[in-house]
Amino acid sequence: MAGWNTDQIPDQHGRTAVVTGANSGLGLVTATALARRGARVVLAVRNTAAGAEAARGIAGDVEVRELDLASLDSVRAFATALVSDHPVIDLLVNNAGMVLLGPRRLSRDGFELHLATNMLGPFALTGLLLDTLAAAPKPRVVNLSSITHKTARLDFEDLMVEHNYRAPSAYGRSKLAVTVFGIELDRRLRAAGSPIISTLAHPGLTRTNLTPRAWEHRGRLGHMIARLGLVATQPVEQGALPQLRAATEPGVHGGQFFGPAGFFETRGRVTEARLSPEAADPSVGKRLWAVTELLTGVTYL
Repeated sequence: MAGWNTDQIPDQHGRTAVVTGANSGLGLVTATALARRGARVVLAVRNTAAGAEAARGIAGDVEVRELDLASLDSVRAFATALVSDHPVIDLLVNNAGMVLLGPRRLSRDGFELHLATNMLGPFALTGLLLDTLAAAPKPRVVNLSSITHKTARLDFEDLMVEHNYRAPSAYGRSKLAVTVFGIELDRRLRAAGSPIISTLAHPGLTRTNLTPRAWEHRGRLGHMIARLGLVATQPVEQGALPQLRAATEPGVHGGQFFGPAGFFETRGRVTEARLSPEAADPSVGKRLWAVTELLTGVTYL
C-alpha cells in the first residue's frame, strides 16, 4: 500500500513524547515508532502492569506512568508528577479511547464514561501540560478522532446522554466532542501566538482490542460481529499512521486532520481527512470549550 509510512518519521532524538493508552493497539504502535526514531516516550496507561509489559517490547527510551483519563484526580496527579520530572514536553498524543456496548456507565466523577475518557480527560490533560509543551522548540498536540464524528451531533442539553442512551451514539458524540476540542484548541493557540500546534487524526476502521472487548458480552452475535470486523478493518500498524503523520511530519500546520484515503475514509494510505460541519463550526467550539472548563475545572487559553 503506497503512501506515507514510518520510514518518513524524522529523527526524534532529544524530544519527549507522551502517548496515552500506549500499552496496546494504536497507542503501542505509535509509541514504538516514536521510540524507534529516538524519542523519549512516556507510556501513559491505566494498567501499569500491562504498560510495563508493553515497554519491555519497545527498543528505546520509554517509561510507564499511571493515568486514568476517566478520573480528573488521576489526570491532575499524572500531570503534576510528569511536569516535575519533565519540564519540557515536545509531543502529546491523546490516543487513549473508550468504546463500550451495553448499559450507560459513569466515570468516577459522575460523567458519562465515553465523554469522560474520550474528551474531558484529554481536555484537562492538555491544559495542565500546556506550559510544559510551550517550553519545547516545536511542540505539538494530536487528538484522536473517529469517522463516527461525521454522523454524530452534540446535544448541549444532554451532554451526559441521560436520555435515549445508546452506546454507539454516545461513543460517536464523544469523538465529535474531542474533534471539536482539537479544532478549537488550534484556533485559540493561533490567537494566543503560541508555538504549540494542534492536529488531529483518525484511524478509519482498524483492528484494535477495543472493539472485540466491547462485543464480548454479546454472546454468539458479538463473536460473529467481531469476526466480520476482522475482514472489514485494516491492521493496527496502518491505522496508526494518520496520528504518526500528524505528530511528526515537518510542515504540518495547526488544524490539519489526517485519516485513510480509501473507501469512505475507512482504510488505506494516509491523506488529509474531512471534518464534519459541526466539528468545524467555531460557535460549537466556543460553546463546548466553556462547558468543558466548567465540568473539568481546568481553564486555559
